[in-house]
Amino acid sequence: MGKKKADKKGKGKEKTALKTEKKAEKKAKKELAKRGEDDIETLIAQFHAKDQEKARYVEEKCDPPSERSNMTLTPHPDKDELIMFGGEFLAGNKIYMYNDLFFYNIKKNEWTKVTAPNAPPPRSSHQAVALKQHGGQLWIFGGEFASPTQSQFHHFKELWVYHIKNKYWERINSPGAPSSRSGHRMVQCKKLLIVFGGFHDNIRDYKYFNDVYAFNVEDYTWSKLDVSGVPPAPRSGCIMAAMPDQYRVTVYGGYSKEKVKRDIDKGTTHIDMTILMPEGKLKDETIPVKWKWVTAKQSGARPTPRCGMSCSVAPGNRAFCFGGVFDEEEDEEQIEGKFFNEFYLLDLEKNKWFLVNLRGKREQVPEKKKRRRKKEDDGAEDGAEDGMEEDGEEEMEVATDKVSNMNIEEAVEEADDTEMAEGASNTMFDDGVFQVKIGPALGSTTDQEMGEDGDKAVKVFQPHPRMGPLMVVKNGILFLYGGMFEKGDKQFTFKDFYSLDLDKMEEWKVLIENDESKLVWDDSGSSDEEMEACGGEEEGEDSSDDDDIEDILEGCDVPTKNEDENMEQYFERTKDFWVEQSQKYFENEEMKVSSRTVSKFAKEMCQEFINR
Repeated sequence: MGKKKADKKGKGKEKTALKTEKKAEKKAKKELAKRGEDDIETLIAQFHAKDQEKARYVEEKCDPPSERSNMTLTPHPDKDELIMFGGEFLAGNKIYMYNDLFFYNIKKNEWTKVTAPNAPPPRSSHQAVALKQHGGQLWIFGGEFASPTQSQFHHFKELWVYHIKNKYWERINSPGAPSSRSGHRMVQCKKLLIVFGGFHDNIRDYKYFNDVYAFNVEDYTWSKLDVSGVPPAPRSGCIMAAMPDQYRVTVYGGYSKEKVKRDIDKGTTHIDMTILMPEGKLKDETIPVKWKWVTAKQSGARPTPRCGMSCSVAPGNRAFCFGGVFDEEEDEEQIEGKFFNEFYLLDLEKNKWFLVNLRGKREQVPEKKKRRRKKEDDGAEDGAEDGMEEDGEEEMEVATDKVSNMNIEEAVEEADDTEMAEGASNTMFDDGVFQVKIGPALGSTTDQEMGEDGDKAVKVFQPHPRMGPLMVVKNGILFLYGGMFEKGDKQFTFKDFYSLDLDKMEEWKVLIENDESKLVWDDSGSSDEEMEACGGEEEGEDSSDDDDIEDILEGCDVPTKNEDENMEQYFERTKDFWVEQSQKYFENEEMKVSSRTVSKFAKEMCQEFINR
């Protein structure tokens, strides 16, 4: 008897789940119809059909790209240019997706928009790598597409290549590719494109990845790497840096979340570092067959926990990192993001972090030049031996000047760290050009106000705190473009642009100014859309399928409003009740929403109850 009861109960659950799913699908279609929005596959097909009409190559000079985020910026493999592709722009109640292709001429400070046949559909959070082979290639993998109201998402798994010389796009159909994803990372490792991590989210469910794939750019084949050791936990948005002359890839940080209860997620900001490298020795240019994960021990001035920090590899096996955000939970419903504009240097060989503060331009001290000229005169008389000695002193003087432009800080290591050693006051810094010993924590007030030779230091400009800026290095110049910043419930997208000479390391050069007065955020109509998404009712509409405020609060003991209270005061006093009802509503509808949406709907319910 018990077994039959269990079967009956199981069938009842299946019927309930099926009924709930059909109801959710019906509601979703109704909501899309209200917004005048097609399903996601139709939207992508429409974009693709429109692009297919562009059968010829068009190149035109243009203004800098409009506001966007999560695009890619890639150094041109041959020319003194940068290549931008795709991205998204969230303007409050609507998101715009792009598949624009731009070329930035560094010397001329000019932008060119390129339209080429057979372009990929619009996307964001994809990855791009540029190669020299076959006249230059721009490789694009993955990414996501969002409907205008962000009620639908689609993740891509296609691999595309733009042939720079021949000026056309090509979709590469090769079996064994990674599953559809966004937020992953892709880097060039000699003959391979290495893909790691990312996530897939279809609103109802999500999954984070930690698998590793390699695409061979010579024979156009995918392979899932056989990797031993302890892998990094699944994540997206991590830092991934490859050494250009060897098969060695560094993975640091990132973000992931997991379900802890129904409709409750726990986010994790990762701070670990793991190295992907071949297992065993390689002969000549042999591509590794077996790989291994090696946990790296970090040292130096490690960044505080954050995600959305950007990274670019520079000569000398250095990686420069900027920005990021860390979500601080004020309470169960509110999360406040702390944004950063710190500038870090990571030694990829030693896994050591340095915090870099630029010191700005300083006036040359005449006495130094005079001493150098005197030495040159003496050297002419003393012969070649003294000349060699003079050259060595001059090289060291140039190196010292270069380092003095950087205020490099490093933390004293923990007692159990191997590099705690003899203190942070005697650390060797090697950038591939010179080696010097860096003294104890630089950058005190005295050091910043007065230089060693008595010259006053200049106050150095630092770009605004942000997450997800684009960073690339081309010909010894680091470029920093855009990013995002949140203020309250508003998310702003920057379109500013800066460069930094990595040889001088003096100051950021402003290429496009950050005009905060022109930042865009339009939340008009968002309350109505929230209500529609949450089952609200419009005038003249059949309410048989949707719940109104009376249905939601049926059987509830609603707190009484005092006569001297306005709506805001009443809501603050009874907030816990309304948030609880909001959570119950979404649970009953089996809708997965953020805590911010729960809070918004709670306030809207309160407002509607008072105005009924």
